[in-house]
Amino acid sequence: MSTVPTPTPTSPPTPIRARSRPPDPGTDGLSLPDASAWRIALPHTAAAVPLARALVRTALADTDAPADRDTAELLTAELVANAVAHTSSGAPIELVVELLANGCQVEVHDGDPCPPGDLSARRDDGRPDPWQEHGRGLLLIRSLSSDCGHRPTPQGKAVWFTLPAQRTGPRGA
Repeated sequence: MSTVPTPTPTSPPTPIRARSRPPDPGTDGLSLPDASAWRIALPHTAAAVPLARALVRTALADTDAPADRDTAELLTAELVANAVAHTSSGAPIELVVELLANGCQVEVHDGDPCPPGDLSARRDDGRPDPWQEHGRGLLLIRSLSSDCGHRPTPQGKAVWFTLPAQRTGPRGA
């Protein structure tokens, strides 16, 4: 059994080759320019949550990414906390941050192939029970991201969200 190295807050993320993205609908069919992406293994403990938040904050700040950093941190923390809580201990967890020309995408990979509840399905009664301790994380991800979902991977699944670029000028400008 191999162990996943535990990163420290000072360990740099590993850059990965950017994936080629399909053209955006509504464009003239041109592909987006290559994006920058980072991938890092996280420990399968609660310590993974602040490490992931720090990585996202640093990646977005150091590159002047146009996405909302606070929202990216919050949603990343939700995905990582879910991966730690709902997968078997010792299973690797990996964070992938991809900077896009029009925002960012964050993925959390884990070893469990089961889909993450109702992340992509919007229910009419989508309000969580106010008396329950759990059940708000996926609602936050659905509500605050421009898109979210999950997909199978050879090792389990990847759960992701996308944030659009923030407006930097006045409305209508």
